[in-house]
Amino acid sequence: MMESSPLKGKKILVPRGKGQAKPFSDLVRQYGGVPIEIPLISFRPVPLSDELSQIINDLHTYDWIILTSNVAVNTFFSIFGKKSQEQLPKIAVIGARTKEVIEARGYKVEFTPREYVAEGFVAEFLPLVKPGMKVLIPKGNLARDYIAQSLSEAGAEVTETIIYETFAPEESKSLLAEYLRKEELEVLTFTSPSTIDHFMEIIEEYQLQDKIKNCLIACIGPVSVNNAIHYGLKVDVCPKDYTVKDMLLAVINLLNQPKTT
Repeated sequence: MMESSPLKGKKILVPRGKGQAKPFSDLVRQYGGVPIEIPLISFRPVPLSDELSQIINDLHTYDWIILTSNVAVNTFFSIFGKKSQEQLPKIAVIGARTKEVIEARGYKVEFTPREYVAEGFVAEFLPLVKPGMKVLIPKGNLARDYIAQSLSEAGAEVTETIIYETFAPEESKSLLAEYLRKEELEVLTFTSPSTIDHFMEIIEEYQLQDKIKNCLIACIGPVSVNNAIHYGLKVDVCPKDYTVKDMLLAVINLLNQPKTT
């Protein structure tokens, strides 16, 4: 914990599953906060289909593979197996953390955008697109198709394939409701639009709208912000750089601002 404890014992919702929560929770503790891990989103690989088997066999024919999240990276390699760098297409990612996860596996990342959202990725990647270039995008069942559509319009041959499914863990519903009823969550952090969808399903099911009025709400990026606003939530924080660390630093900055009377 830092000496100044900038989060000052604040109870912070960490909405990630067990496999993804630890780095987030460690950061919260580092800044003096108390992480409350309630997975609002979980993932499971899809069964191996004929389509996926064919893509595995044809992997060497692609020019680029685009991996947009840590879950996509880990699921991809769990399905496709250990490959040498020569067996893989050039790798493009969205986000510094995703790049780190791939590099930790011993692979080189050829492209990372400065802005960690689909729109920023497309704007910076389009100059690399050539007519007929083959691009593979393994993704989750709820992922947007903006990148695939944009690259296809630019002349690339894009194959999207769903490799994992996103769902809300059933056991999280009563746990979240209990914390909110006791008003024991002070900062709500959302790391994707899906975490907001699942959060609001629980809020509506348990009629807890009044219990979140005094919570500070932080979203990791503009897509999540828009989804929160869709549900009528007031977003207090969205960082300039779309990472968990920057989101927490933005929360700290807001909490440290002088109170107005």
